[in-house]
Amino acid sequence: MTDELNAIRLMDITKSFGDVLANHNISLDVRYGEILALLGENGSGKTTLMNILSGIYYPDSGHIIVGGEEVSIHSPKDAHDLGIGMIHQHFKLVDVLTATENIVLGLKGDARLNRKDLNETIGKLSAKYGFEIDPAKKIYNMSVSEKQTVEIIKLLYRGAEILILDEPTAVLTPQESEKLFKVLRNMRNDGKAIVIITHKLNEVLAVSDRVSILRKGCSVGTVITGDTNRQELTELMVGRAVSLEIERPDPPAIKDAFLKVIDLTCVDSDGHTVLDNISFTLNRGEILGVAGIAGSGQRELCEAITGLYPIKGGAILCRGETPSGSFHENIVGKTPTEIIKKGVAMAFVPEDRLGMGLVASMDMVDNMMLKSYKNGKGPFTDRSTPKKMAEHMIKALDIVTPGVFTPISLLSGGNVQKVLLGREIASSPSVLLVAYPVRGLDINSSYTIYDLLNEQKKKNVAILYIGEDLDVLLELCDRIMVLCGGKVSGIVDAKKTSKDKLGLMMVHADSEKDGETA
Repeated sequence: MTDELNAIRLMDITKSFGDVLANHNISLDVRYGEILALLGENGSGKTTLMNILSGIYYPDSGHIIVGGEEVSIHSPKDAHDLGIGMIHQHFKLVDVLTATENIVLGLKGDARLNRKDLNETIGKLSAKYGFEIDPAKKIYNMSVSEKQTVEIIKLLYRGAEILILDEPTAVLTPQESEKLFKVLRNMRNDGKAIVIITHKLNEVLAVSDRVSILRKGCSVGTVITGDTNRQELTELMVGRAVSLEIERPDPPAIKDAFLKVIDLTCVDSDGHTVLDNISFTLNRGEILGVAGIAGSGQRELCEAITGLYPIKGGAILCRGETPSGSFHENIVGKTPTEIIKKGVAMAFVPEDRLGMGLVASMDMVDNMMLKSYKNGKGPFTDRSTPKKMAEHMIKALDIVTPGVFTPISLLSGGNVQKVLLGREIASSPSVLLVAYPVRGLDINSSYTIYDLLNEQKKKNVAILYIGEDLDVLLELCDRIMVLCGGKVSGIVDAKKTSKDKLGLMMVHADSEKDGETA
């Protein structure tokens, strides 16, 4: 295909950050009237490459050809002038302004806005591509999908012909994702060139025309979507065959409740209710998944259970493990240390790995000691046991590290997560709470985490799993609790529900319990 028929052609693009080679001699083309998916594991260089196109980074070497002519893109303004626009995962909108005001913000024109004409123009754009938007609505009153719509229209209004979307469905419900795909197809049919950066194979197969795969900063190749499948794409990303099956051992036939949350209510520092009368039961030997749009109370729920978030009302009844303990201990108001002293063997893998879970500047041995140093006797701490534990974890979990004394901050995200989860599992918990344990991880690391959780399930551990990938929740979990705006909108049997049903519950359009006490 000639350059004139391409929207963009990249030739031998190389970009490094210090000793890290993010992109190495990458070549690919983007065509008008197509949706190109850019696929690769985390750290493969996808976002770096697109940031070069959008003017955020400048390549160390290589050529960028737009519309048949070689160009230099030194800034987002240069990209804009070439008709290139990028929508990042974190939107760049002013919350107190309306959709219209955000769309025209920064453009040259009269000091006073002709809102009638602007709203009419935006309305025509919306109708043309199938957007649903209220031009006069304030950003702070919008859902995530509405904010994303404003970002896309903002680019189209400014004349973008080439649009790049970074993980566009990361925080959307299935229904919102399908609406987005419909809009993207309409834009493609109108001749726009669209690139989506994603790690969701099902979405790649559903919406793209071609797929370009990156691996460790290099281009593996480009395939036609209709001629490939999930397994082939996975092998291209990873470089070898990978099983995409998630084991789901059956939970015990007789339900054995370990943790009961009753009417749990939490209020943040601004007085907003973040958890509103939450009630559910977590059984031994099961994985209870938690689904919900970001900010629905998932983080606060985990931290409240583990004694890290203040509780306004309700009870958390937990099975006591000590002979003197009652059958259920109310752990509300107890610190993590007090919960452990009550005989409740609880482990928590938080969303913030290096902020709350591990100390980045410490090595594996010291991070192991964080869990056990209080158990020591005398003035000296035991370093030999944590060292042996760290060495065992490196072998058992295939942790890539120069050694047990290497600072955690120098490890990749997947290896950091293995260290954190391995440490928590090593404490032989009775209940394990994990929040987004595979976020940002490659496929290999993700499936290792799933296997670790299932091993704990087989050991009769009660597991609360907070995740964002509904396909994984449906395959891995036994039951799924859906949160919406800090409330439980339903608890369902994972084997008997669908992704669409979960999506409806995430926006409170549905409500269902699974028949047992929530």
